[in-house]
Amino acid sequence: MASEPALLGQHGRTSGARIAGVVSCVPRRIVENTDFHDRFDASSVNDVIKMIGVKTRRWVEPGVCTSDLCMRAGEKLMAGLSWPVDTVDGLLFVSQTPDYRLPATACAMHGRLGMRVGAVALDINLGCSAYGYALWLAMTMVQTGLVKRILVAVGDTSSRVVDPDDRATALLFGDAGTVTAIERCDDATVDTTAHFILGTDGAGAANLIIPRGGFKDGTLQGDTRLQNRNPECLFMDGSEIFNFTLRAVPRLISECLQASGHPMEEHDAFLFHQANLFMIKHLVKKAKLPLERVPINIDRFGNCSSASIPLLLTTELADTLRTKSQRLALFGFGVGYSWGSASLSVGPLACIETIEL
Repeated sequence: MASEPALLGQHGRTSGARIAGVVSCVPRRIVENTDFHDRFDASSVNDVIKMIGVKTRRWVEPGVCTSDLCMRAGEKLMAGLSWPVDTVDGLLFVSQTPDYRLPATACAMHGRLGMRVGAVALDINLGCSAYGYALWLAMTMVQTGLVKRILVAVGDTSSRVVDPDDRATALLFGDAGTVTAIERCDDATVDTTAHFILGTDGAGAANLIIPRGGFKDGTLQGDTRLQNRNPECLFMDGSEIFNFTLRAVPRLISECLQASGHPMEEHDAFLFHQANLFMIKHLVKKAKLPLERVPINIDRFGNCSSASIPLLLTTELADTLRTKSQRLALFGFGVGYSWGSASLSVGPLACIETIEL
């Protein structure tokens, strides 16, 4: 960052809204590391895997979109909560792999789900930091009285935009779609206060980018890093992303815990965006967090971009969250550059699971 602000980002707090349930949907197709040996030699694959820690990842079949994964997750979630679709007041779709440039994918999903006319639906274009932003917006909408129940669809199908000849991205990313149900809660015995820190450093925008596909010149002329690369595929400058993470995230952890009023010892788990295994372990060590309270699933699912944190909830914490409340700290960071954290109580949840498409 050009200069260090007094606070890392914008601090906010919501109350009166709670997470009612979460469902993640992953593709049935499992891609093993050995599947890349025909394109890259085994030695080079192993070198990358040692850093990122991915053993398998889930990839969609041709023609399957993020919205398809989220649709299945949303239908399963509403059934599990016994929420009739006409009682849902809104839908947020947060992704960087939408169905179209227009209309908003949320509008299309509104129609596919059969939601009532007049319900709120909008898209948000965010990746790694998406879940924190999405929870803040949804809970704010509940707190202000705009909605009483809202579905938050968060996911990406990054396999459709990676360059198959780029080891750094082809081996790293996986696909997933998630839906979180947020509802108004007036029960005074339930802790509904959630603390958020949201921030941006747009100077790093070109370090994780798909140069072509929008309306701006896709060549990014003068950027020699993009020479001989497909401008319609994802480009990632791994070293710059790593440097940004080391600058921002340890401070984000510290500020999040301080702002919440709950020290490290009072948090049951710390959920990090699953960027890569080496990075996560480095951050945990630097922040002096207990590793046993840092769930990890990147080895089985890869880096699922916006979906990584809710997918952690439904794979690593589901059994606990079905039966009791947990205080969680969530940390998303990456593309943009953008970051978002949250400290909140979650559970017990009537519906939390991972399903396959």
